[in-house]
Amino acid sequence: MNQLNIQRQADRRDEILSAAQRCFVRSGFHQTSMQAICAEAGMSAGNLYRYFPSKEAIIAGIAERDRAEVAQEFAQADLSKGLFAVLEGMAHHHFTIRSIEQVKLCTEVMSEARRNPEIARISAAFDADVRKWLTGLFNAAAERGDIASDADIEGAVDMLMVIADGVWWRRALDPNFRADAMIPVFMSVARHLLRGRAPLGVVQEGKLS
Repeated sequence: MNQLNIQRQADRRDEILSAAQRCFVRSGFHQTSMQAICAEAGMSAGNLYRYFPSKEAIIAGIAERDRAEVAQEFAQADLSKGLFAVLEGMAHHHFTIRSIEQVKLCTEVMSEARRNPEIARISAAFDADVRKWLTGLFNAAAERGDIASDADIEGAVDMLMVIADGVWWRRALDPNFRADAMIPVFMSVARHLLRGRAPLGVVQEGKLS
């Protein structure tokens, strides 16, 4: 297959994924039929099935596209600016720059993961990658001295991912929610979570148990 045909197929796949994303956001995963996706993409069912045999395969394609984007973001993270500057830039991008359509699709996928084992597998694999990339970023920051060497990195990663999920849910549900106002709070929590662990027996600052 020549390069031009490969590019055409890649472009067509992207068109299908974008059409499906619009359908899922508008009608929900369950209520969206493959026929509806065909109509949105302007193609026949036979042609669509050449690219994606099921809605689950389409979700996998969307997840892989998003995974590649996030992987590149972590790969390009410049720790010479300091960990917290990098983390704040990521929070700004994912909390405020990502479109409301992307946010609503993410919450739709999370909801469907409760009922569909294949969607649950795709969602869990994406989460595992993000957790791995964040852990690597924080470990590298600890080696640079940006955060304490004894910081609870695993706990911080888990909690920051929970907070990020919550911000996306609020964006999806509340049109008046200001995600940008959450960034300073998110950063304050991140700094607190990534501080050094208190010595054994200390329950609060300056007081022994």
